[in-house]
Amino acid sequence: MILRKALRAALRALNLAGLLALVLIFAMPFVWMISTSLKTLPETMIFPPEWIPKSPVWQNYADAWNTGPFLRYFVNSVVIAVGILILQMLTIIPASYAFARYKFKGSNFLFGIVMVTLMIPAQLIFLPVYLELSAFKLLNTHLGLILPFASSAFGIFLLRQAFMQISDELLEAARLDQAAEWKIIIKIMVPMVKPVLVTFALFSFIAHWNDYFWPLVMTTNETARTLPLGIAKIREVEGVATWNILMAGNLILVAPILVVFFLSQRQIIKAFVYNGVK
Repeated sequence: MILRKALRAALRALNLAGLLALVLIFAMPFVWMISTSLKTLPETMIFPPEWIPKSPVWQNYADAWNTGPFLRYFVNSVVIAVGILILQMLTIIPASYAFARYKFKGSNFLFGIVMVTLMIPAQLIFLPVYLELSAFKLLNTHLGLILPFASSAFGIFLLRQAFMQISDELLEAARLDQAAEWKIIIKIMVPMVKPVLVTFALFSFIAHWNDYFWPLVMTTNETARTLPLGIAKIREVEGVATWNILMAGNLILVAPILVVFFLSQRQIIKAFVYNGVK
Protein backbone atom coordinates (compact mmCIF):
# COMPACT_ATOMS: atom_id res chain seq x y z
CA MET A 1 0.00 0.00 0.00
CA ILE A 2 2.80 2.43 0.94
CA LEU A 3 4.66 1.57 -2.26
CA ARG A 4 1.52 2.20 -4.32
CA LYS A 5 0.98 5.61 -2.71
CA ALA A 6 4.63 6.52 -3.30
CA LEU A 7 4.31 5.47 -6.94
CA ARG A 8 1.17 7.60 -7.39
CA ALA A 9 2.91 10.59 -5.80
CA ALA A 10 5.89 10.11 -8.12
CA LEU A 11 3.61 9.91 -11.16
CA ARG A 12 1.81 13.09 -10.10
CA ALA A 13 5.15 14.84 -9.66
CA LEU A 14 6.31 13.69 -13.10
CA ASN A 15 3.01 14.80 -14.63
CA LEU A 16 3.30 18.23 -13.00
CA ALA A 17 6.92 18.56 -14.10
CA GLY A 18 5.93 17.67 -17.67
CA LEU A 19 3.11 20.22 -17.68
CA LEU A 20 5.42 22.93 -16.31
CA ALA A 21 7.99 22.09 -19.00
CA LEU A 22 5.32 22.45 -21.70
CA VAL A 23 4.18 25.78 -20.26
CA LEU A 24 7.77 27.05 -20.28
CA ILE A 25 8.35 25.89 -23.86
CA PHE A 26 5.24 27.69 -25.14
CA ALA A 27 5.52 30.73 -22.86
CA MET A 28 9.20 31.54 -23.32
CA PRO A 29 8.90 33.07 -26.83
CA PHE A 30 6.04 35.26 -25.65
CA VAL A 31 7.94 36.35 -22.52
CA TRP A 32 10.98 37.08 -24.69
CA MET A 33 8.84 39.21 -27.00
CA ILE A 34 7.55 41.27 -24.06
CA SER A 35 11.05 41.62 -22.63
CA THR A 36 12.56 42.73 -25.94
CA SER A 37 9.75 45.21 -26.55
CA LEU A 38 10.73 47.06 -23.34
CA LYS A 39 14.48 47.26 -24.07
CA THR A 40 16.64 49.86 -25.73
CA LEU A 41 18.19 48.86 -29.07
CA PRO A 42 21.69 48.28 -27.57
CA GLU A 43 20.16 46.02 -24.88
CA THR A 44 18.72 43.76 -27.59
CA MET A 45 22.28 43.11 -28.85
CA ILE A 46 23.74 42.05 -25.51
CA PHE A 47 25.04 38.47 -25.24
CA PRO A 48 24.23 36.59 -23.12
CA PRO A 49 20.80 38.19 -23.30
CA GLU A 50 19.12 39.72 -20.27
CA TRP A 51 15.51 38.71 -19.62
CA ILE A 52 14.57 41.70 -17.49
CA PRO A 53 15.27 45.18 -18.94
CA LYS A 54 17.07 47.53 -16.55
CA SER A 55 14.71 50.39 -17.31
CA PRO A 56 11.54 49.52 -19.30
CA VAL A 57 11.16 51.72 -22.39
CA TRP A 58 7.40 52.15 -22.88
CA GLN A 59 8.12 54.63 -25.67
CA ASN A 60 8.82 51.65 -27.95
CA TYR A 61 5.08 51.04 -28.27
CA ALA A 62 4.42 54.63 -29.28
CA ASP A 63 7.32 54.46 -31.77
CA ALA A 64 5.93 51.26 -33.26
CA TRP A 65 2.44 52.78 -33.52
CA ASN A 66 3.82 55.91 -35.21
CA THR A 67 5.81 54.06 -37.90
CA GLY A 68 2.72 54.13 -40.11
CA PRO A 69 -1.04 54.68 -40.09
CA PHE A 70 -1.52 51.98 -37.43
CA LEU A 71 -5.00 53.16 -36.48
CA ARG A 72 -6.09 52.57 -40.08
CA TYR A 73 -4.36 49.18 -40.09
CA PHE A 74 -6.11 48.26 -36.84
CA VAL A 75 -9.56 49.34 -38.08
CA ASN A 76 -9.01 47.48 -41.36
CA SER A 77 -8.03 44.30 -39.49
CA VAL A 78 -11.13 44.50 -37.29
CA VAL A 79 -13.48 45.17 -40.22
CA ILE A 80 -12.03 42.36 -42.32
CA ALA A 81 -11.76 39.71 -39.57
CA VAL A 82 -15.24 40.45 -38.20
CA GLY A 83 -16.77 40.77 -41.68
CA ILE A 84 -15.38 37.38 -42.70
CA LEU A 85 -16.65 35.82 -39.49
CA ILE A 86 -20.19 37.19 -39.96
CA LEU A 87 -20.38 35.90 -43.55
CA GLN A 88 -19.00 32.52 -42.51
CA MET A 89 -21.64 32.15 -39.80
CA LEU A 90 -24.38 33.02 -42.29
CA THR A 91 -23.16 30.31 -44.68
CA ILE A 92 -21.81 27.46 -42.55
CA ILE A 93 -24.78 27.20 -40.15
CA PRO A 94 -27.48 26.44 -42.77
CA ALA A 95 -25.04 24.36 -44.86
CA SER A 96 -24.02 22.27 -41.85
CA TYR A 97 -27.65 21.81 -40.82
CA ALA A 98 -28.58 20.62 -44.31
CA PHE A 99 -25.69 18.14 -44.48
CA ALA A 100 -26.38 16.85 -40.95
CA ARG A 101 -30.18 16.57 -41.01
CA TYR A 102 -31.26 16.08 -44.62
CA LYS A 103 -30.56 13.15 -46.89
CA PHE A 104 -31.00 14.44 -50.42
CA LYS A 105 -29.71 13.17 -53.75
CA GLY A 106 -26.01 13.94 -54.06
CA SER A 107 -25.59 15.10 -50.46
CA ASN A 108 -22.62 12.81 -49.82
CA PHE A 109 -21.01 13.86 -53.10
CA LEU A 110 -21.45 17.56 -52.31
CA PHE A 111 -20.08 17.10 -48.81
CA GLY A 112 -17.11 15.26 -50.32
CA ILE A 113 -16.43 18.27 -52.57
CA VAL A 114 -16.52 20.51 -49.49
CA MET A 115 -13.95 18.27 -47.81
CA VAL A 116 -11.72 18.24 -50.89
CA THR A 117 -11.44 22.04 -50.72
CA LEU A 118 -9.68 21.62 -47.36
CA MET A 119 -6.76 20.04 -49.21
CA ILE A 120 -6.33 22.89 -51.72
CA PRO A 121 -3.82 25.55 -50.55
CA ALA A 122 -5.01 29.14 -50.94
CA GLN A 123 -1.78 29.96 -52.82
CA LEU A 124 -2.80 27.49 -55.54
CA ILE A 125 -6.00 29.31 -56.50
CA PHE A 126 -5.14 32.90 -55.61
CA LEU A 127 -4.41 33.91 -59.23
CA PRO A 128 -7.87 33.16 -60.72
CA VAL A 129 -9.53 34.63 -57.60
CA TYR A 130 -7.32 37.72 -57.88
CA LEU A 131 -8.16 38.15 -61.58
CA GLU A 132 -11.88 37.75 -60.90
CA LEU A 133 -11.89 40.32 -58.09
CA SER A 134 -9.75 42.64 -60.19
CA ALA A 135 -12.32 42.44 -63.00
CA PHE A 136 -14.96 43.61 -60.51
CA LYS A 137 -12.64 46.41 -59.33
CA LEU A 138 -12.41 45.04 -55.79
CA LEU A 139 -8.65 45.47 -55.34
CA ASN A 140 -7.68 47.68 -52.38
CA THR A 141 -11.14 47.26 -50.84
CA HIS A 142 -12.42 45.60 -47.70
CA LEU A 143 -14.90 43.61 -49.76
CA GLY A 144 -12.11 42.13 -51.87
CA LEU A 145 -10.41 40.86 -48.73
CA ILE A 146 -13.64 39.48 -47.23
CA LEU A 147 -15.49 37.75 -50.10
CA PRO A 148 -12.94 34.96 -50.85
CA PHE A 149 -13.43 33.68 -47.28
CA ALA A 150 -17.22 34.03 -47.08
CA SER A 151 -17.52 30.35 -46.23
CA SER A 152 -15.34 27.73 -44.55
CA ALA A 153 -15.09 24.02 -45.34
CA PHE A 154 -13.56 23.41 -41.92
CA GLY A 155 -16.45 25.24 -40.27
CA ILE A 156 -19.03 23.21 -42.20
CA PHE A 157 -17.33 19.95 -41.21
CA LEU A 158 -16.96 20.94 -37.55
CA LEU A 159 -20.53 22.18 -37.19
CA ARG A 160 -22.02 19.26 -39.13
CA GLN A 161 -20.44 16.83 -36.68
CA ALA A 162 -21.89 18.80 -33.75
CA PHE A 163 -25.37 18.96 -35.31
CA MET A 164 -25.34 15.20 -35.92
CA GLN A 165 -24.98 14.56 -32.19
CA ILE A 166 -28.22 16.34 -31.30
CA SER A 167 -31.15 14.04 -30.60
CA ASP A 168 -33.71 13.53 -33.38
CA GLU A 169 -36.49 13.60 -30.78
CA LEU A 170 -35.87 17.28 -30.10
CA LEU A 171 -36.31 18.17 -33.75
CA GLU A 172 -39.39 15.98 -34.13
CA ALA A 173 -40.98 17.63 -31.09
CA ALA A 174 -40.27 21.06 -32.55
CA ARG A 175 -41.78 20.09 -35.90
CA LEU A 176 -44.87 18.71 -34.14
CA ASP A 177 -45.24 22.18 -32.62
CA GLN A 178 -45.13 23.48 -36.21
CA ALA A 179 -41.84 25.30 -35.74
CA ALA A 180 -40.31 26.56 -38.99
CA GLU A 181 -36.89 25.23 -39.98
CA TRP A 182 -35.20 28.58 -39.42
CA LYS A 183 -36.63 28.68 -35.88
CA ILE A 184 -35.33 25.17 -35.23
CA ILE A 185 -31.87 26.25 -36.36
CA ILE A 186 -31.77 29.51 -34.40
CA LYS A 187 -33.58 28.50 -31.21
CA ILE A 188 -32.58 24.84 -30.82
CA MET A 189 -29.56 23.88 -32.89
CA VAL A 190 -27.36 26.95 -32.54
CA PRO A 191 -27.68 27.32 -28.72
CA MET A 192 -26.85 23.63 -28.26
CA VAL A 193 -23.62 23.88 -30.28
CA LYS A 194 -22.60 27.30 -28.96
CA PRO A 195 -19.20 26.07 -27.62
CA VAL A 196 -18.33 24.65 -31.05
CA LEU A 197 -19.39 27.89 -32.76
CA VAL A 198 -17.30 29.98 -30.37
CA THR A 199 -14.28 27.74 -30.93
CA PHE A 200 -14.62 28.01 -34.70
CA ALA A 201 -15.11 31.79 -34.41
CA LEU A 202 -11.86 32.05 -32.47
CA PHE A 203 -9.95 29.96 -35.02
CA SER A 204 -11.37 32.04 -37.87
CA PHE A 205 -10.64 35.34 -36.15
CA ILE A 206 -7.03 34.38 -35.40
CA ALA A 207 -6.41 33.05 -38.92
CA HIS A 208 -7.67 36.17 -40.67
CA TRP A 209 -6.33 38.63 -38.10
CA ASN A 210 -2.84 37.21 -38.69
CA ASP A 211 -3.24 36.72 -42.45
CA TYR A 212 -0.33 38.24 -44.36
CA PHE A 213 -0.46 36.63 -47.79
CA TRP A 214 -3.91 37.65 -49.04
CA PRO A 215 -3.82 41.32 -47.90
CA LEU A 216 -0.36 41.58 -49.48
CA VAL A 217 -1.68 40.25 -52.79
CA MET A 218 -4.91 42.27 -52.82
CA THR A 219 -3.60 45.69 -51.73
CA THR A 220 -1.19 48.16 -53.29
CA ASN A 221 -1.77 51.12 -50.97
CA GLU A 222 -2.72 51.86 -47.37
CA THR A 223 -6.50 51.97 -47.98
CA ALA A 224 -7.27 48.40 -46.89
CA ARG A 225 -3.96 47.12 -45.54
CA THR A 226 -3.98 45.27 -42.22
CA LEU A 227 -1.80 45.10 -39.11
CA PRO A 228 0.50 42.23 -40.27
CA LEU A 229 1.53 44.31 -43.28
CA GLY A 230 2.09 47.31 -41.01
CA ILE A 231 4.29 45.25 -38.68
CA ALA A 232 6.37 44.08 -41.65
CA LYS A 233 7.28 47.73 -42.38
CA ILE A 234 8.99 48.10 -38.97
CA ARG A 235 11.74 45.60 -39.72
CA GLU A 236 14.53 48.03 -40.48
CA VAL A 237 15.27 51.67 -39.87
CA GLU A 238 18.40 53.08 -41.55
CA GLY A 239 19.67 49.56 -42.29
CA VAL A 240 19.52 48.42 -38.63
CA ALA A 241 17.05 45.79 -37.41
CA THR A 242 15.13 47.57 -34.64
CA TRP A 243 14.14 44.46 -32.71
CA ASN A 244 12.71 46.38 -29.76
CA ILE A 245 10.30 48.37 -31.98
CA LEU A 246 9.44 45.26 -33.99
CA MET A 247 8.60 43.27 -30.85
CA ALA A 248 6.47 46.16 -29.56
CA GLY A 249 4.58 46.09 -32.86
CA ASN A 250 4.14 42.33 -32.62
CA LEU A 251 2.70 42.71 -29.12
CA ILE A 252 0.21 45.26 -30.48
CA LEU A 253 -0.76 42.68 -33.10
CA VAL A 254 -1.13 39.84 -30.57
CA ALA A 255 -2.97 41.76 -27.83
CA PRO A 256 -6.49 41.63 -29.44
CA ILE A 257 -6.12 37.88 -29.99
CA LEU A 258 -5.29 37.36 -26.32
CA VAL A 259 -8.29 39.43 -25.27
CA VAL A 260 -10.61 37.40 -27.53
CA PHE A 261 -9.13 34.14 -26.25
CA PHE A 262 -9.57 35.00 -22.57
CA LEU A 263 -13.16 36.10 -23.20
CA SER A 264 -14.01 32.84 -24.97
CA GLN A 265 -11.84 30.27 -23.15
CA ARG A 266 -14.75 28.86 -21.11
CA GLN A 267 -16.69 28.06 -24.29
CA ILE A 268 -13.58 26.55 -25.88
CA ILE A 269 -13.13 24.18 -22.93
CA LYS A 270 -16.81 23.20 -23.23
CA ALA A 271 -16.32 22.49 -26.95
CA PHE A 272 -13.53 20.00 -26.26
CA VAL A 273 -15.69 18.05 -23.80
CA TYR A 274 -18.90 18.50 -25.83
CA ASN A 275 -20.72 15.25 -26.56
CA GLY A 276 -24.15 16.59 -27.46
CA VAL A 277 -27.50 15.30 -26.22
CA LYS A 278 -28.03 11.63 -26.95
